[in-house]
Amino acid sequence: MGHARYVRIAVGTDLRHAVIEHDSSGERLRLLDGAPWLGGRPTANTTPFDARTPMLAPVTPSKIVAVGSNYRAHILEMGRPIPAEPVLFLKPPSSIVGSGDAIVRPEGYERTDFEGELGVVVGQRCRHVAAADALSYVFGYTIVNDVTVRDLQKRDVQFTRAKGFDTFCPVGPCVVLANGSDGVIDPGKLHLQTRVNGEVKQDSSTSDLLFDVPTLIAFISGVMTLEPGDVISTGTPSGVGPIGPGDRVEIEISGIGVLVNRVVAPG
Repeated sequence: MGHARYVRIAVGTDLRHAVIEHDSSGERLRLLDGAPWLGGRPTANTTPFDARTPMLAPVTPSKIVAVGSNYRAHILEMGRPIPAEPVLFLKPPSSIVGSGDAIVRPEGYERTDFEGELGVVVGQRCRHVAAADALSYVFGYTIVNDVTVRDLQKRDVQFTRAKGFDTFCPVGPCVVLANGSDGVIDPGKLHLQTRVNGEVKQDSSTSDLLFDVPTLIAFISGVMTLEPGDVISTGTPSGVGPIGPGDRVEIEISGIGVLVNRVVAPG
C-alpha cells in the first residue's frame, strides 16, 4: 500500500534495483530487471530487507541539475539578492554516494557545509515542458545533500569545484514513487529537517521554495533535455552549517525517509 519505495542494492557482484514489499512477516526486496524509470519490472526473485541492509545510491543519473538560492530565508542567510529566475549549476555523477556512505571532507579548506534538499527524479525524457504538465514527467522523489566547500564557492564564484568533490552528493535512501495508491505526492508540501549529531539545524517545508518543482522542470527543460533517472536538487532552506570528521548528518523529508551519512577525513 502507499507510495512504492525503490532502492538499489548489491546482490553478489550485481548492482540491482528493487522495490520494498510488505507482508505479514515484515519487509523484503523484490528485485527488478532494470531501473524502474526505464521500465524495469519486478522479477520472481526476492531478498530479505531490514535496517542493516547496505543501501547504494538509488539513482545513477546522467546529470544532477542543482538549484541555488531557492529558499528566501537561505538567500538572506547567505547575503545574496533574490533571483529573478532559477539559478542552476551541475554536480557530477561521480559525486554521488548512498545513505550510510561516508562524506569525505577535503583538507586544506576552511569550511565544508551540509545542504539538505528535496531531489526530483525524472521519469521520462523532457524538453520544453510547460509548468502545467511538468509533474507528469516526474518518476519520484528522493533526498539530496548538496555538500559544499563554502570558501571555494566564494573564491571561485561559480560552483563546480566547491560542490563537485567525490562524495559531495549523498542521495537516498530510496526513490518514492510520485503517484502511488495513496494518491499523488505534492512536492510543495513536504517537511524537511536536517540534524547534525542529533541537533536540528534545518527545519522547513518545500512550501517555502521560491521556484516550485513544476517551475523548475519547465525552466530547466527549456535549457537542456532531461533524461529518465536525472536528478533535480531543488535548493536548501536556511540553517546550513559546517561539518567535520566524526559528524553524523541526517536529512529527513516526510514520506521519503532519512538520508544518513558520517563525515570522515581523507584516508
